[in-house]
Amino acid sequence: MKLDPQGWLSGVRRVASPNQDARPIHTAVVLLVIHNISLPPNEYGGSAIERFFTNSLDHSEHPYFEQLKGVRVSSHFLVRRGGQIVQFVPCNRRAWHAGVSTWRGRSRCNDFSIGIELEGSDFESYTERQYEALARLTRRLKRAYPIRDIAGHSDIAPERKTDPGPFFDWERYKKQRE
Repeated sequence: MKLDPQGWLSGVRRVASPNQDARPIHTAVVLLVIHNISLPPNEYGGSAIERFFTNSLDHSEHPYFEQLKGVRVSSHFLVRRGGQIVQFVPCNRRAWHAGVSTWRGRSRCNDFSIGIELEGSDFESYTERQYEALARLTRRLKRAYPIRDIAGHSDIAPERKTDPGPFFDWERYKKQRE
């Protein structure tokens, strides 16, 4: 896996999201944020996540999708249950994944972070292939950016978010990424 000058990773599926913008000038990427997502909730596979991140989700397709009308979000990466990686936003640009957030006294975590979504939920374990792909991706990103910290969405927005959830094995991930 190689990163091009814009921050697109080779060897992964690319689905460009319009939900991105420029990072503030002279802002280094120092944080990885781990999330989870499943659409509809607790259902895996399919194209709903990709359609959500590209503003093409049919909101009449599932009752849950109605509450997502008008929501514009993205992430840099999605790691599917089988370990496949999809990239939505180049790493040199700001993806809209963190929302209202704070890390180590700095607000607006989207400005200085890369967001990685795991296809999953707060209610079950992630797969071995996801941990392997996440560790490989993390190692690659740490070689390219001065990443100092890795946090869960729940760490940067504790009043609003719970992901990656209680089934995310932080120790396992730490051992695999080193």
